[in-house]
Amino acid sequence: MAYQVRKVKYCYVKVPSRAGTATRILDELKSAGVNLLAFTGFPIGGGKAQVDMVTDDIRGAQRVAKKNGWRLSKVKKGFLVQGTDEIGAADKVLSRLSKEGINVTAADAVTAGKGRYGMILWVNQAKYNKAARVLNAK
Repeated sequence: MAYQVRKVKYCYVKVPSRAGTATRILDELKSAGVNLLAFTGFPIGGGKAQVDMVTDDIRGAQRVAKKNGWRLSKVKKGFLVQGTDEIGAADKVLSRLSKEGINVTAADAVTAGKGRYGMILWVNQAKYNKAARVLNAK
């Protein structure tokens, strides 16, 4: 089962949980030429949602946020996994972390078609460097 793990940076913004909010964020990023490696949004309660933006262009995302009055989080780190889609693909990666006592804070995985899958995952920032070594992340 072949896969690669890449170190990535991300930031997030908390927004009202309303139809069209994510589209407006994506439109602004697209207009500014900010490419996203991953994007996820989820409710956090109280009528709010959190939108995570994983990109190689953090400065570009920060410029867009400033222009639009979005309050971005501090820049954080995660991992982007890309590999062959087969039974147990995500488990192989997550098991390596588990065996080293590294808890995964969150993970999202999806098939990408043509026998490929992708996964974005987050660990406690204090365990990030150890996780990077365990996963052989570049």
